[in-house]
Amino acid sequence: MDVAEAVTSNVMLPDKRYAGTWDSIITSPETKERLLYWAILSLRLRETLSFETTALHGLLVLHGPPGTGKTTLARGLAQQLAPLTSQGQARLVEVSPHGLMSAEHGQSQRKVTELLTEHIPALADDGLPTIVLLDEVESMAVARSEASLSANPADVHRATDAVLTALDHNAANYPNLLVVATSNFTSALDTAFLSRADVAVEIPLPDADAVTTILAATLQDMAQAFPSLKVLADDPDLPSVASLLHGNDGRQIRKTVAEAMAVRLETVQDPGALTIADLRHAASRISGAAARDTKDDPR
Repeated sequence: MDVAEAVTSNVMLPDKRYAGTWDSIITSPETKERLLYWAILSLRLRETLSFETTALHGLLVLHGPPGTGKTTLARGLAQQLAPLTSQGQARLVEVSPHGLMSAEHGQSQRKVTELLTEHIPALADDGLPTIVLLDEVESMAVARSEASLSANPADVHRATDAVLTALDHNAANYPNLLVVATSNFTSALDTAFLSRADVAVEIPLPDADAVTTILAATLQDMAQAFPSLKVLADDPDLPSVASLLHGNDGRQIRKTVAEAMAVRLETVQDPGALTIADLRHAASRISGAAARDTKDDPR
């Protein structure tokens, strides 16, 4: 795989395609504020002060269970950040690290180095604030303490070393670069990588109120096509449905609405005919399946 192929998106922001991404993730306002403020501050300090003074690497880590919206939140962060920069614009570069990892001896290190110290800086050489999204970064910054479990521990060390070296190099030479890394498994991340993070923000599973909000927002969005669902979004019994889904991730909670529509032929043909009873039935089925999975795998 050529390193350029690891870049899956390169867009200028603000962009109307990303207008709703920040608000679509239901998490505490404090979490969003902390993330946005750190992004602004990191760029601001690093453009005026040396790395030796700030010790900032321009690295933000979003971690938490799968399905909690880390990737979407990172995209939304870039959209929110763009108009707050001195240029009023920012670039979002998305990277999928998986293809960089190679079984061929030494190739992972070479590709990671080329991507992070050559290709990415070249995309940002105009000085515009550039947010680099590294999704599921644990695939390229593996904890070296666990390398003995790997089929090729030497290459694990080399690839992780390459990431750390690149972060140090870019921190000192490219203050307009801001890396936002997402991880489902922080225990799999190298401690030296985590120590370079300016801030690590946990995106947890939704609490009870957030589950209700996600269900209501999903119904309201669908009401653009099926207007009767707007009434359902305001149903006073919706929190009782949400209580059945507590412990599920945001992705699954949103899918519950479609799951409920798939139960009856009437709602398949007319999704606007969905009822609170349909939602409760689907939520009960999902919570029951989750309970069975937990019983089968108590971890």
